Amino acid sequence: MKLRENVPISTLTTMRLGGSARYVAEVHNLAEVKEAYDFARENSLPVYPLGSGSNTIGRDEGFPGLIILNRLKGMEVIEETSDDVLVRSAGGEIWDDFVKFCTDRGYSGIEAMSGIPGTVGAAPVQNIGAYGQSLSNTLDHIEVYDTKEREMIILGHDELKMRYRKTILNTEEAGRYFVTAITLRLENFEHLEPPFYNSLQKYLDEHKITEYSPTNIRNAVLAIRGDKLPDPAVQPSAGSFFKNVQLSPEEAEVARTNGYKVYKKSDGSFTLNSGWLIEEAGLKGKQFHNFQVSDKASLILINVNAKSYHELDQVRSEIIKTVFEKSGYKLEQEPVEIPSTGFSERDTRPASQNSQPRGKSANEQELV
Repeated sequence: MKLRENVPISTLTTMRLGGSARYVAEVHNLAEVKEAYDFARENSLPVYPLGSGSNTIGRDEGFPGLIILNRLKGMEVIEETSDDVLVRSAGGEIWDDFVKFCTDRGYSGIEAMSGIPGTVGAAPVQNIGAYGQSLSNTLDHIEVYDTKEREMIILGHDELKMRYRKTILNTEEAGRYFVTAITLRLENFEHLEPPFYNSLQKYLDEHKITEYSPTNIRNAVLAIRGDKLPDPAVQPSAGSFFKNVQLSPEEAEVARTNGYKVYKKSDGSFTLNSGWLIEEAGLKGKQFHNFQVSDKASLILINVNAKSYHELDQVRSEIIKTVFEKSGYKLEQEPVEIPSTGFSERDTRPASQNSQPRGKSANEQELV
């Protein structure tokens, strides 16, 4: 196990903010995972697991414990039939590498999630999704180190209580499990059936792509994302900074009545595009507090020259306040934050609670 001391969190996260972590350990196998947690327990240190840091915010106070970097590697096909396939990936693999591994073999179910930054181990924590696909639709089970029982166990799909951007891994059991591997059940189909997510279908039509293979869908998604999303290596960011607004059926009907474009998801739930709400509030492309709302995708908050969490807090508060005053909807941050102590996260309410819509919508804009 490689152990470092006093490591700036800003070097571990793509938003490039955060003070120092007391210790940082890289784990490359299951023995090192156990060793890292034993080290933390013996020294009474809080622990924070981290992948590539693409959806994580560091605070100025730093972290007085041990950050464990998941570097477990390996991808394989477990079982294959003419209809479906089980594929497994270790938690330290890059998510997009795993998507390519699957699409190259003609497997379908995650091709629309191409280009999402981060590691495989982080994917089930927040139940990632994009362009009409969600990890919850394909996840069979995950392998984890249970820090409470001090053993490796398997958690099935239903045990994770997967919903929009939430699972037990980032709610009631946050901090308990370290994801060592995931297994997905994908379809073994070379040709997919439209219609696809609106912006994806539009791209396919415009480019006269009619062979709907997993690889072609993946390439289309990568092209769309590449045109809209900044490279965090060049322009520091944490991906989509706000979650879409979740609506009950009743709230969705009120939103439609007020002229908003409401999306109905495959699971029957309803959402409003937070990026569109930000744009309608006049914030697209705006630069303030050393941050900029991306002029291509309003959900992306770019760190132009900020050095402190305080600056992020200022710009976040201003965006939330401005959008609420314009629309009546309260935005909720998507990236998680490394706490200054323990495992607690920021206390945020679901975006649909106590919100009343105002104003009207105009053009449709979809969330990346």
